[in-house]
Amino acid sequence: MSATPTPRQILETLLPPLRMAAGYSRHIQAKIAAQPAKEGPNKFSMALTDADLSVQTFVEVALLGSFPNIRFYGEEYEQSYNTKYFRAINLGPEGDYLVTLDPIDGTLFYMDGFPNYQIIVTVLNADGFEAVLAMSPAEDSYYMAFRGKGTHVGRLDQDLDACQPLEIASSNAPIFLGTRIAPLKSKLSDRYEVISVSEDYSPDVPIPNVNGVLKGQLAGVILAAGKFIDGGALSFLAQEAGCIVTDHQGQRLPRLDQCTDYALPGVAIATSPALHSDLITALDGFQY
Repeated sequence: MSATPTPRQILETLLPPLRMAAGYSRHIQAKIAAQPAKEGPNKFSMALTDADLSVQTFVEVALLGSFPNIRFYGEEYEQSYNTKYFRAINLGPEGDYLVTLDPIDGTLFYMDGFPNYQIIVTVLNADGFEAVLAMSPAEDSYYMAFRGKGTHVGRLDQDLDACQPLEIASSNAPIFLGTRIAPLKSKLSDRYEVISVSEDYSPDVPIPNVNGVLKGQLAGVILAAGKFIDGGALSFLAQEAGCIVTDHQGQRLPRLDQCTDYALPGVAIATSPALHSDLITALDGFQY
């Protein structure tokens, strides 16, 4: 492999171990034992399982074995034995890619036995996302996109070239509000069905996660921040599939090297211009 791999080389190399990680996460889901909760502002960010730690270790080994000089940031970097072996965990200059990993996106969903969790790998450049692969183990599928090439979807056993284009059509599906956006529900619920994850999440009744926008389960999403490893990655997939994706002021999202804490500022995703306008209007003056 090249000392400076391309985004495609990175995803092609990681796809086989990601398939194995998917099988592992699917197998142990019913038996999962939670690790001590991480520090965080809410139960969603604090959830941590054996699968998070094991999947991250597996991907780290695959990366270090294939691209020992690569930059890598995994969600559980503070607990990983391998962080010290990567050249860096931060964004580099243009063309010096940072690979990131959310080993189990939707950990609380995963712990409660729901299928809508994902393993998300991103390839980041200084100015933006180069590639994202979001694998849904329990649904035997994955979504992937390269910058400017659209979003594609395939089965876990299919290679990248076999994936089919994904187009997200405008719909009347619900709007999803992230954990710090709950107060906006009253501003939108007179016209739309609104799911506020912090208010409506239940361990017994399934609701869509952010990735529902890729499946036609959601028409819009508002997040307080788009972390590179999850919300930002899913925003990139949605945008490449035809959604309107902006910050909370309706402006284009900034370059990644202008962001802090591995996160885009607040993100608004909509499947239509009319819905996007309503989301931005509701956000006007909103404080969180």
